[in-house]
Formats: sequence, C-alpha cells, structure tokens
Amino acid sequence: MQPRPYPAHGQPPLPPQAAAGPDPQPYVPEPAPDDLDYRHRGARVHVAEHQRGTDATAIGQLAVQLPGALVSVALVSSLALGMFGDVVGTLVVLAWVASGLLVFHRPTERAFAQHVLKLRPPTPEERARLEPIWNEVTARAGIEPGTYELMVENSDELNAAAVAGHVVGVTTYSLTRIPTSNLAAVLAHELGHHTGGHAWAGLLGYWYSLPGRIAWAMTRGLARFALAVAGVFSVAATGFLILFMAMAVAAAFLTAWFIAIPLVVAPYLLAYAGRRGELRADQQAAELGFARQLAEVLHHFQAEEETAKAALVAQGQQLKEPGALARLLSSHPDHHTRLSALEPYLGLRR
Repeated sequence: MQPRPYPAHGQPPLPPQAAAGPDPQPYVPEPAPDDLDYRHRGARVHVAEHQRGTDATAIGQLAVQLPGALVSVALVSSLALGMFGDVVGTLVVLAWVASGLLVFHRPTERAFAQHVLKLRPPTPEERARLEPIWNEVTARAGIEPGTYELMVENSDELNAAAVAGHVVGVTTYSLTRIPTSNLAAVLAHELGHHTGGHAWAGLLGYWYSLPGRIAWAMTRGLARFALAVAGVFSVAATGFLILFMAMAVAAAFLTAWFIAIPLVVAPYLLAYAGRRGELRADQQAAELGFARQLAEVLHHFQAEEETAKAALVAQGQQLKEPGALARLLSSHPDHHTRLSALEPYLGLRR
C-alpha cells in the first residue's frame, strides 16, 4: 500500500503557475481533502462498551511506577515531618498525595496543556474543520464528543497527543494538511489512549514518582561533583570514592532489593508498556474502521524516515542504527511492527 503524498513539512511545492511571471502571487496551499465517510452525523452509537475503561497497559504503567512512588512518599514524608513537625507535616504529605487528583480536574488539565505543553484552543475555522471529524470518531466509539477537549499545537509536524485525563491535542499541520480520513485515524488513535487510561495513568505515575527522580538526579550530580573534586587531589582519592559508592549501591541492593531492583528495571518496563499502549491505541483506531487510513499515516512516517536516511547517506554520513538497549528504551514500536499489527484489520469492511 502506498501512502497518500502529503506535502513536505513546512515546504509545500510551488505549482508551475506560482513560479512563473514577473510578479508571482504568493502560493496558498489548497486545504486538505474532506474524504471521511461520515456515517453517524449527529448520532451517538455505542460500538463497544468495553472500550471505555482502564486496560492492562494503564495498570501496568501504574504498577511499574509504584516503587518510585513509594520512594517519593518516603522522601516527602521525611522532609515534611522534619521541617514542619508531625501535625503540619502530615497535612503536607496528605496534600501532596491528594494533588494527584488534579489530573482529573478539567481546569487544571487545561492550564497544564496551555502553559506546559503549549497547546491552545482551536480558532473558529479550526474548530469548524476539527469538530465534525471528532464527532464521527467519537460516535463510532460510542462516546460523547464533549468527554474530551480538543486543543491545537502550532507545529508543522504530523502529530497528535492524548494529554492528562481529558485533552486531545493536534498539530496545525495535521489539522490543515492531511485528508480528513487520515486525521480521523490519528484522532481515533489518541482516543484509544484515553479510553484505555494510558494518558492519565502515565501522568499520575510521573507525578508521584517525581520527587524520587529529582532526588536521584541530585544524587548523581553530587556523585559527579565529588568525583571531579577527588580527581583534583589524587587518583587514589578517586579510586577510594568510587569504591565507597559501589559499596553503598551494593548495600542498597542487598538491604532494599525489593525497591532497588524495580527502580533499575522500571525504565525498560515503562518503555515496554508504552509500546504496548501504542499498539492498543492502533487497535482501537482499526476497530473503529480506520485501519487503512492509519496504515497510510504510518507509511508516510516510514517514507519520511527512509528519505532522511537516504539524504544522510548521500552526504557521506554514516548511519547509526539504534542498539538493542536503545530499542528496549523506546516508548514507540517501529513502523514495521505497527503496520504488521494492523494487517488483520486491513481486509475488514466496517
């Protein structure tokens, strides 16, 4: 299957008439075609009730981040109780634990999307294009369109994102430059992240493990600083410090292996959960009837990647393929894996 020829990001080709003449007019690209099969205009259709909820990927994300969250609770408790005493310190700890509920607070989600992720509400013109597509996607999934809020990112990349608990972000490129059926497939994929609980589970796990990650980053920074200082004095001092650190790490593994080992393997398990989540979201889009359109988007990404590699080879640069460790830490499957997972759906007619 060949992908539809999207224009290059940020570089639309000029038609011959735009380049001819002494005073050419600026070229305004035509809007992307509206080729979506609107089967459920104004209707809410329950296609699969089970698609709304928390799937195994979301539960796995939370389970993997549990050791980090326990370390964070211990750190926050130690600091709060030490600084404010038992009563006030306990209230501070409880407030921090309760703060995770803000993931599901719509105004907080909106503020996070706008100020941290740089998303914005769609303009009236963007909303006029986006909402009919979104209504069709949600109708096929049996979900009220207003359950999730649509926002836009100013970007010339083909992309979209499921954010927090109720926000779906889409780039201006995706909104204006790709056919509506392909945009619907992208939105259906992001809806799959939301209905599977991937978005809120990832953000919740990130928030509760954040103090632990900050403490770990500070520990690594202090260790590097100590090694740099020791290196100024002598090689022996550096060696002694390295030995001391190795003994401290070994002691941590021996005395608290049930925390230390999960913390070490957590990045790999989270990456695996992320890859499974992407395949699950692809499956959701395929089950809603967008398998072919999603495959076209993936073929487009694959073609861009191959073009970039060919350009590097033409420049005489040596390509570095990601190693086994990098692949284990990748949060997205490669395009070939995703396309292979879509193959069973490509012959279905919904």
